[in-house]
Amino acid sequence: MTTNPTSDLRRLNPRIVAVVLLIAFVIVIFNALSTGAYTIRLGELIRVLFQGPARDASGDSVAHAVFWNVRLPRVTLAIVVGASLAVAGVVMQGIFRNPLAEPATVGVSGGAAVGAVIAITLGLSRITLGVQVFAFIGGTLATAVVYGLSRVDGKTDIVTLILTGIAINALSGALIGLAVFVADDDQIRTVTFWSLGSLGLATWRAVAMVLPLAIIGIAMSTRFSRTLDLMSLGDRPAEHVGVPVERVRLQTIAIIGLLASSAVAATGIIAFVGLIVPHILRLAMGPKHRDLLWSSALLGAIVTLLADLAARTLLSPAELPLGVLTALIGAPFFLWLLRKMRTGESTWS
Repeated sequence: MTTNPTSDLRRLNPRIVAVVLLIAFVIVIFNALSTGAYTIRLGELIRVLFQGPARDASGDSVAHAVFWNVRLPRVTLAIVVGASLAVAGVVMQGIFRNPLAEPATVGVSGGAAVGAVIAITLGLSRITLGVQVFAFIGGTLATAVVYGLSRVDGKTDIVTLILTGIAINALSGALIGLAVFVADDDQIRTVTFWSLGSLGLATWRAVAMVLPLAIIGIAMSTRFSRTLDLMSLGDRPAEHVGVPVERVRLQTIAIIGLLASSAVAATGIIAFVGLIVPHILRLAMGPKHRDLLWSSALLGAIVTLLADLAARTLLSPAELPLGVLTALIGAPFFLWLLRKMRTGESTWS
């Protein structure tokens, strides 16, 4: 863990960052709601919004239907998923004290996707919350494996952490491939959705399933903000000031599993949001988790909204898989961060 003694001079006021993020959040939301295969002008957007979800009586039923049945649930789900993944990344980096830790890069999202795919191939997608429950179990098991195998002499080993994540991602890909081999045509289409990641099937039902889990996970994570600050000093110093380190790790692992697994259950694997967002904000504001958690939730939502907007407009009318797009952006960032750590230039603190 390396610190830059001059880094505090470059850090921004968390309140200023929060205000900027809130303004950007509102602007991006309106842009995402108005832009797509069917463009809704700002005046129409405001009118339809105030009309409510009841059937439009003005004759402009297309804008009303697109907004309430397609655009708004998609934007809402993007916000929830982006915030969940970003907060999960903050918590994971905090408990592992590792800027490379993120639900996708260490295999948690892959484990959740495998759980979801198993549920799909077993026909459990017809059961309410069946896919979500299996995704939660898969993501939690993957998190526990990563945590257990990356512990060396009571400490989290960075190399082992990354290698374990690589192994779990490889195993997840193999299991998903096996599921495709034995699945029927309908199941193959659904499995492909999980493996590539997309918001294209967003519905109000999906939002209703994921939103409560995201609220619970994010709210619970804020209770550990001070504890995560203390754990950043190391296990021993944290224990000396009364932090039950192992119990906290187990509790926060459950939170990570809840947030990442519920997000994957709704959209499939969307990689690197939980890596890029916390690291950018940590560089901008510093390591205080009370500020990082809420700011990361906002920036995670913004990044996911922008990525989804690009996915559905760059090659319109075709739609790029959201997970592929975030991986194309996030993988170079991950390599840059890894190089910075190897050369001792990381600003992680």
